[in-house]
Amino acid sequence: MSRTSSPRARRRHGWAAALALVVALTVAGCRDDRGEPVEIRIATGSPTAVYYAFGQSLATILNRELPGVRASVVVTAASAENVRLVGSGAAELGFTQADVLPTNPAENPSVDAVARVYDDQLHLVTTDGGPIRTVGDLRGRRVSVGAAGSGTEITATRLLEVARLGGDAVHRERLGLDDSVDALRSGRVDAFFFSGGLPVRGIEELAGRSATRIVDLGEWTEPLRARYGQVYVSRDIPRSVYGMNPVTTVADPNYLIVRANLPEPLVRDVTRLLMERRAELGAAHPAAGRMSPRSAIATAPLPLHPGAAAWYRAAKP
Repeated sequence: MSRTSSPRARRRHGWAAALALVVALTVAGCRDDRGEPVEIRIATGSPTAVYYAFGQSLATILNRELPGVRASVVVTAASAENVRLVGSGAAELGFTQADVLPTNPAENPSVDAVARVYDDQLHLVTTDGGPIRTVGDLRGRRVSVGAAGSGTEITATRLLEVARLGGDAVHRERLGLDDSVDALRSGRVDAFFFSGGLPVRGIEELAGRSATRIVDLGEWTEPLRARYGQVYVSRDIPRSVYGMNPVTTVADPNYLIVRANLPEPLVRDVTRLLMERRAELGAAHPAAGRMSPRSAIATAPLPLHPGAAAWYRAAKP
């Protein structure tokens, strides 16, 4: 003879079933409803720049430690394109300079931040012994201002504007890092800009093969801040980085961004691994190892994704 359970027993059974479901979903990780891995495309940049090395290492970590995830990197023109790809749903994660982002986050509601990861430093690279020793010497010269859709292009264009070298004062080429290096070596440009974390491998390799100079840009930080906002700061490039004379340049924070509608548990796991595997990321590129939970939360004007914010609250940086 069957016996009907009491209301209290039924409630206990209901809570147990709910708990079992939560555990099952957690164990299942990030797989979608069809049991297929969740794809995480990481928008990076040039294969010889920091975003790519950082992204490759992060993808390796996510693939190894999140069984329900299939992570890969996407080669791009960098910051501006990365924001567009993440915002449109063509990528799930991406790297960007802070000055590329809208000052009002409501203008890009589909993108949130995971972390401030490190600072980019703007390089103005030319041949040693050549005529370019200051920004003013760029007038009338052929200069690569970075690939179309890159953060370099935005920062370099702003610098030329505050230096009164806008319009046709400089003959501009829009080349990525690798093409800029080749163009400088072949004499097709007189100088190029590139914004990246130290050291930028493409510039490091160039300096190892030919006499190279990085132009001091320290005097332009304050004019940039006055016109475009407080995101810019001055940072040194010491002799130990490239074996050249030390200079001061303009720096700009970098963020790892995420599509805003990604599930909170997934973004929390990404944030956890980003912070807990800093030594491994730093082995891929020194700039990636300079993160800390305390500095990572400074992502204005972008809000932290709720999943990232939850991890930082629990970590109490």
